[in-house]
Amino acid sequence: MANAFLNNVNQNTPQGSLSYDVTGSYGWTDPSTGQTYSIPRFTSTQSLNATQQGLQNTSDATKQTLGNIGLSQAQKVGGILGTPFNPTSGAPAGGNAAGILGAPQAQLGYDAGGNIQTGIGDAGDITKDYGPSDNFSADRQRVEESLYGRLNPQLAKDRSAIEQRLADQGIRYGSQAYASAMDDYNRQSNDARLAVTAQGGQEQQRMMDMAAQRAGFQNAAQQQQYTQNLGAGSFANAAQAQQNSQNAAQAGFYNAGAAQQMAQQQSGFNAQNAQRNQYMQEQYQQRNQPLNEIAALMSGSQVQQPNWLNSPTSQIATTDIGGLINQNFAQQQQNYQTANANWQATMGGILGLGGKLAMMSDERVKENIVPMGTVFAAGSDGRRKKLPISEWSYKGDPARHVGPMAQDVEKVDRGAVREIGGIKHIDVGRVMGGILRAA
Repeated sequence: MANAFLNNVNQNTPQGSLSYDVTGSYGWTDPSTGQTYSIPRFTSTQSLNATQQGLQNTSDATKQTLGNIGLSQAQKVGGILGTPFNPTSGAPAGGNAAGILGAPQAQLGYDAGGNIQTGIGDAGDITKDYGPSDNFSADRQRVEESLYGRLNPQLAKDRSAIEQRLADQGIRYGSQAYASAMDDYNRQSNDARLAVTAQGGQEQQRMMDMAAQRAGFQNAAQQQQYTQNLGAGSFANAAQAQQNSQNAAQAGFYNAGAAQQMAQQQSGFNAQNAQRNQYMQEQYQQRNQPLNEIAALMSGSQVQQPNWLNSPTSQIATTDIGGLINQNFAQQQQNYQTANANWQATMGGILGLGGKLAMMSDERVKENIVPMGTVFAAGSDGRRKKLPISEWSYKGDPARHVGPMAQDVEKVDRGAVREIGGIKHIDVGRVMGGILRAA
């Protein structure tokens, strides 16, 4: 109830106000305690300010007026809708597709203008060598022999003249002066022979040049013939290409004319259809106008509703009864599990003694005694009594044991204890039987 009062916040805006009021109550009974509570009921009231309320009144009046006009118009529309409507009556005819289908067909091919020339006439073989196979060596040899035929007799005369001159001068054969004079003669003779050889080479070169010029002339003639044949082939191909271009241009011109004629017929077809569509739209407009007017009259401006703010909410925490119950249950469960574990450990220790007939259990021979709990055991009279159980060690032995003290067993069943060598021992079988009977 406190939370409800905290969160039902009254609001005031420029358009109006929103208020929460307690307008009643109802009774609610707590099923866990049976107590009955009186719960308040709230009513939310929205109020417009004077301006918005005036607009609301004006809007309501306007809607009423428009509704009356709409009703009157609806009665008139009833008569309009009751009249058969044929928008195509008197409409212009649509476009005639026959004219489009009758347009000239496009030209899909044309004459290529003849075949392309792919070969030219033979211009003759190219001269690849010239002159005799020995490159005019024989002619050179004849020239050299002719020159040597004139030179050798003169060289012989000159040698005889030199030898005679040296002899006249008293220069003997084999002397240094003789050798020097003959060396000069030999150099002059060699120079004359080299001149003959050079002259033969010049003659051979002259004849080779003449043969090369002749071969060049023949190849130039062959090149000229090839150029003429190539020019004739190129001219023929150029003429074929020109003819092909002319034929293609003529076909293109024809197709352009056919396309233009097709476009003209299409434009006429579209114009007729547009005229027909416009007529039918005007007919529909005349029929729909009254309906649109009624729809416009039925709509109107709405009053602006107040915009409510998201007011802050508060929450008072309530008592978590369920959590407390669950926590208490969990604690009890944990205690039970701990006690049960202790019980299991105790019973395990006791049952572990079952293999012995008599056990030294005098409290005086034990140390580090820690109580663990109690179990019920039946005495000789059959009555159930509590028997304490502890964890302990024999003096001088660190091993831990679990079981009862002989002094405590005497209080339950004196017949289950006897002394051996002045130390109390318990009859393990009798003690376990008493515990089992008590269970």
